[in-house]
Amino acid sequence: MSFFQDPPRLGNQYDDDALLQSYLARRLPEELRRSITEELRELGELGGKYFYEFQLRDRLNEPELTQWDAWGRRVDRIEVSPLWREAEVLAAKRGLVAVAYEQKSGEYSRLHQFALNYVVQPSLDVYSCPLAMTDGAARTLVSLGNQELISRALPHLTSRDPATFWTSGQWMTERTGGSDVGLTQTVARKTPEGWRLYGTKWFTSATTSQMALTLARPEGNGPGGKGLALFYVETRGTDGFLNGIQINRLKDKLGTRKVPTAELTLDGALAVPVVGLTDGIRNMSWMLNVTRTWNAMGAAWGLRRAMALARDYAARRVQFGAKLAEKPLHVDTLAGMEAEVEAGFLMAFRAAELLGRMEAKVATEEELLLQRLVTPLAKLTTGRQVVAVSSEAVEGFGGAGYVEDTGLPRLLADSQVLSIWEGTTNVLSLDALRALAKEGTLDVFHADVEKRLEAAKDSGLKPCVKAAQEAVEQARGWVTGTLANPVGLEAGARRFALTLGRTMELALLVEHAQWCLDHGHGPKVMAAARRFTRHGVNLITDMDLDDSRLLA
Repeated sequence: MSFFQDPPRLGNQYDDDALLQSYLARRLPEELRRSITEELRELGELGGKYFYEFQLRDRLNEPELTQWDAWGRRVDRIEVSPLWREAEVLAAKRGLVAVAYEQKSGEYSRLHQFALNYVVQPSLDVYSCPLAMTDGAARTLVSLGNQELISRALPHLTSRDPATFWTSGQWMTERTGGSDVGLTQTVARKTPEGWRLYGTKWFTSATTSQMALTLARPEGNGPGGKGLALFYVETRGTDGFLNGIQINRLKDKLGTRKVPTAELTLDGALAVPVVGLTDGIRNMSWMLNVTRTWNAMGAAWGLRRAMALARDYAARRVQFGAKLAEKPLHVDTLAGMEAEVEAGFLMAFRAAELLGRMEAKVATEEELLLQRLVTPLAKLTTGRQVVAVSSEAVEGFGGAGYVEDTGLPRLLADSQVLSIWEGTTNVLSLDALRALAKEGTLDVFHADVEKRLEAAKDSGLKPCVKAAQEAVEQARGWVTGTLANPVGLEAGARRFALTLGRTMELALLVEHAQWCLDHGHGPKVMAAARRFTRHGVNLITDMDLDDSRLLA
């Protein structure tokens, strides 16, 4: 009889996730946790069964751009995949954006929202992209206080009715560059009908959205970021045609291929200034707070999906007379992956927790300083982790992991964008340094790490505590000693930021591990903390210190 290998399978993505359950038990009030458990279980079932199977069937369906109709009229219409159409309905009905704005869970609204997304998003083909930008646009409008635009757009962006739900785009990148948005060349001209935008946007994700926030330079304004303004654009007019927008082409990307990423020409698009006619980059910071948190969460659920598939396959695949799950070397490899998965999970949810406290206006001054630093740290640290773990997972499937019709290569291809979207690792490392420029921020970070390490009582956690304390002390010493040397400071920014990120992850692992030991959830998280410690948290070497002195 011929042999056929069983593919990996998924179960209920809530019931099968002990880390998520223990985290929610620790962080949420019991009444709230009980009230959302059934919905988490329902979404977990959809994520592990219906939508996962749909995802595999829908693999070859990608967005299609039709630029002209049969009679030569320019229509620029994009059709998204069948799965994306269902994902939009699910997102609206389940409040995957709305929960954060309904605020029924108060300061825990972000944890509630992201827990719902966490159990289902890995099966929705990166539909999290438009949701992240929708969430970011909603928060930006609310924070900047343009009541007319809030009244117009917010009910759509936070709707639970698929018929009225809108998504939003975020149009920043131009041919001049990605992160350096101060080079933006799009011009805003005042006309009798209102402001009109002229220029090219080189990357516009989720171009099928009903609105977008974008940057443009009002005529007469000076160069650089100061001269840019933030504009609100609805993509189509009341006649159904595009609003002075031409879709030049869809991008041919390594991953996130279900996301309709396009190059646009703005040729007189009617737009409304969100607030003032300058300081557009500063006003964009409200959006980045949210979208970078979504990016970190996307890495967390990407880590989880890679791990779930790798573990299930190991229990099915027989090689050399035994299942992979019985092979010590393979078990050791999976344990190493699991340590990074759990660390990334806790870091992403920590960023979400701080965002939620800030939005509920219950954050302390120290938490506000911490939030400004933790957001870029969470994004850059988890962005690196998900690529490494996804690569290891694909390798764990052998040749099948490299074959497209298994769906497995998508794990790696889609994860690669998470270290690029919303700022690359280097860009976010420099942003972390800017966050530290505010007096007291590093002290607050240090105190937060120490507070979590103080929870450790079990002797098995002592090596973890020691490693975290040594790493944060060396990071403090490095940045203090390098402040007078801008070249050395920038050159070491990545290693410094990753050291802070991984140190915080270790502290979060230690804290959660002790809680699990104390509350009957077992030693698994402690094992992850110990393995994570052996992976290394301190990337600042003695040579970095020597180089800094030589460069001074």
